[in-house]
Amino acid sequence: MDVPHPTFAAGRHSPRLSRRTLLQAAGGLGLAGGLAGCSTLSAGIAGTEVAPGTVQFWNLFSGGDGARLQTMLDDYTKKHGTAALEAATFAWGNPYYTKVSLATLGGHPPDVAVSHLTRAQNLARGGLLSEITDDMLAMVGLSADDFTESVWEQGKVDGKVYALPLDIHPFVLYYNIDVCQAAGVMDGDNMKPIQGLEQWESTLTAIKEETGEFALAVPTIADNATCWRWFYTLYSQHEGATPFLSDGGKELTWNEDIALKVLEHMQKWTTSGLMPKNADYAGAQTMMFTGRSGLYMMGGWEITTAQSVKDLKFGMTAIPQIFDKKAAQCDSHVFILPTMDRSAERTQRAMEFVKEMLDQSLAWAAGGHIPTFTRALDSQEFRDLKPQNNYAEVIDYVVFTPPAWYSGSGSTFENIIGAQIGLVAQDLATPKEGLDQARSQLEVYARTADPLATGEQS
Repeated sequence: MDVPHPTFAAGRHSPRLSRRTLLQAAGGLGLAGGLAGCSTLSAGIAGTEVAPGTVQFWNLFSGGDGARLQTMLDDYTKKHGTAALEAATFAWGNPYYTKVSLATLGGHPPDVAVSHLTRAQNLARGGLLSEITDDMLAMVGLSADDFTESVWEQGKVDGKVYALPLDIHPFVLYYNIDVCQAAGVMDGDNMKPIQGLEQWESTLTAIKEETGEFALAVPTIADNATCWRWFYTLYSQHEGATPFLSDGGKELTWNEDIALKVLEHMQKWTTSGLMPKNADYAGAQTMMFTGRSGLYMMGGWEITTAQSVKDLKFGMTAIPQIFDKKAAQCDSHVFILPTMDRSAERTQRAMEFVKEMLDQSLAWAAGGHIPTFTRALDSQEFRDLKPQNNYAEVIDYVVFTPPAWYSGSGSTFENIIGAQIGLVAQDLATPKEGLDQARSQLEVYARTADPLATGEQS
């Protein structure tokens, strides 16, 4: 699942890395902390050879996502034999992307890896990914038309394809059916439509009156990623919301007035008691699961946790349009082919592996994700999948974190901005103090050259 495990604190993660620095750092990486074990240690880390014909695959999935992926991998090995696949799972966020980068720069990458789309763009710009051509797609009966157009186009770098999207995973709204029915905000098993700030706040007030505690739980402590997702969803719902970053992250271009307005609302909802000021990841979901709040916001991957809670009746839906237009923050899990000198046979094997994973998109969608493989997305099976299909509409208006060498899921950008948003929500900083502090820290990275830019030699 997409739970952040930030290893590099913003103040300690040097913005002055280069290809040479990364290669020098490779010798100091410990293996024990990163490997979570889907299979045996991969050759890209250990530097050993694997059997001819074996596909090496790296991913960063844990929790329910990890379990679902393992089922998909088991299906692959049942067809091809256990020797056909060597898979390894690593810690989410910067630890994973550092390993992928170092292995590729060191000449021992996996054949196929998972990435967030927002991180794949950086890897591609750094020359660390192989382009996926039309001929490569045709090898396994694929074309661009097999993927949702908006996500497909979002993943291109300089007009070239470097990633094959498996899903989008948007920020969504979970609701406790029993609590929300008692609060009078339900229509059957579905939330009543909410349009605008007034209806949103009246709904929260009704739920709080029912629970006697909170209406909506969202993590504010030790979860920078969720703080950013919540803020960026609200920011993007405003007309006039300028790109948060521009020119590949060289410019900080957010609309100050809108950003401050959003932070003011977020702080008002916590200080008024509609939302908890101090909740971590597990605490926030437990509030909704146990009826201390009626609503909870998180990525769709927590459906697995909710389903495991005895006697919990819950639903999921898109985050309402609270401001001027619909928007929901998201990212996409994609398959990438790290740069290497591949034979035609090795390319074929890698593409066949990806195709077989895409063919299991409905199994993956059961974990709360929205498939981007159109054969799955347009299928009757997905239309019948509830509650996932209740929020599938967001695929038309999702917003991705803007590109920069220091941005993307689990990135330094997310850690910096998310930490400040969390402080504002906890009422430990004013909106202006939080935004000013974020600007001050991010300007260091905005002024620093991309350390993975092609040709960087310092």
